[in-house]
Amino acid sequence: MHNPLQEEKVFKDPVHKYIYVQDQIIWALINTREFQRLRRIRQLGTCFLTFHGAEHSRFSHSLGVYEITRKIISQFERNRYADWPSEERLLCLCAALLHDVGHGPFSHSIEKTFGTHHEEWSCRIVLGDTEVNKVLRQVSPTFPQQVAGVIAKTYRQEIVVSLVSSQLDADRMDYLLRDAYFTGVNYGMFDLDRILRVLRPYQGHIVVKESGMHAVEDYLMARYQMYWQVYFHPVTRSADVILHHIFERAKHLHEEGYTFRFMLAPLPSLFANKLSVQEYHMLDEAFMQTVLMQWSLEQDDILSELCSRFLERRLFKYTTLEVMDVPMLERLRDTFRSIGLDPHYYLEVDFPSDQSYDVYRPGEQDEKLPILLLDAADRLTEISHKSEIVRSISGIQMGKYHLYYPQDLLLKHASRLDEATRRLLGLVEDQ
Repeated sequence: MHNPLQEEKVFKDPVHKYIYVQDQIIWALINTREFQRLRRIRQLGTCFLTFHGAEHSRFSHSLGVYEITRKIISQFERNRYADWPSEERLLCLCAALLHDVGHGPFSHSIEKTFGTHHEEWSCRIVLGDTEVNKVLRQVSPTFPQQVAGVIAKTYRQEIVVSLVSSQLDADRMDYLLRDAYFTGVNYGMFDLDRILRVLRPYQGHIVVKESGMHAVEDYLMARYQMYWQVYFHPVTRSADVILHHIFERAKHLHEEGYTFRFMLAPLPSLFANKLSVQEYHMLDEAFMQTVLMQWSLEQDDILSELCSRFLERRLFKYTTLEVMDVPMLERLRDTFRSIGLDPHYYLEVDFPSDQSYDVYRPGEQDEKLPILLLDAADRLTEISHKSEIVRSISGIQMGKYHLYYPQDLLLKHASRLDEATRRLLGLVEDQ
């Protein structure tokens, strides 16, 4: 079904300059309440506490993913590639637009605490009693199931899934450029136009013409740098640690029967892991900021202190650990208890591999579809077999353990700590 708009709609965009909407269905999806909610969800969660420009939304990112997908498909259609299933065009565009519609506020922290996943919520929104579902059903009664299949990576045609979810997909290409732009760093920049020109549909895959390998190397290097300089930034991780402990503490108090002075719907359903799609729609970052502000006034000292700490950006300090020293950590936990700090909420060891972002690692099972090069003889080769650069960055393990703790509270008890502990936690100046 191709139902074009009478007049093309255009969004001005800082990354892609213009985003073009030509289909009635896409325009209708953008104007659903569920998609408009993404204006109230930050793309980078707590990253704005490290990079103050990182205030961009899931809404703008989702439009960007749609636009890159539209450009790729337009290139395939202009060149009349026989391996491109043109009947899948609208499905690809809808899935690209809606792939993040299920993201919640500070999504990775909430997901970690409550065991939810944004892709599952995206599918629930696509399939549920929603405005999005009603729009999709205008295409066909089974179209919502097809869109959900692409988002869940279960759709029968790999070539459709890979446009939205692979190692070289529209999602990653947009968020690297967009996140680099709004954080003000240069690491995430790469030649998008060049990559789009060398993509090909081939035997059910999206592949890269071998002459475009260097542009893809540049993209993978940009991605590698963004992970370590932005996404894994230890200050952002500190904010995430505090936020996770806030939700964890609130959930524990709720289970213990604590009477909150502030408890609005849909929080009880969130704590019980029984959120409906309609309740989930109410969760945005404006709501959660209000919740945190109100919880900073709660009688529970841990919850109120952690909320105040997050809102006022009094983040945990961190120390880099060369190795994981379990006996040392146990002694540290005992020390925290002795001075009245609960180590469960005030001491955390964090390691980047625990996070949702990853670097390109070829050949792993259950990973996103790899990057394949197509040579002049129509042979396919996974990129790391031909690129030294890709082999190098995919093999490097840069992760380090970081120990997070509230240095400001520990300073009040510094005299009760032994010298080794004071040195570890940065409570003494080197002579």
